[in-house]
Amino acid sequence: MENDLTVWLSKSFGLFYLIAMSIGIVAYAYWPSNKKQFDDAAQSILGNEDRPWR
Repeated sequence: MENDLTVWLSKSFGLFYLIAMSIGIVAYAYWPSNKKQFDDAAQSILGNEDRPWR
């Protein structure tokens, strides 16, 4: 019975840990103050230095 309780506790902790991490990541990604940082990162691959060589 001790093993079953340990397995159940570890699975429950892991589930809630992953749910909390997922909510945290989604909140960080959609936080309004991070919009400029993500927009700059999206546009950085299209910078002026990435033009074809002439």
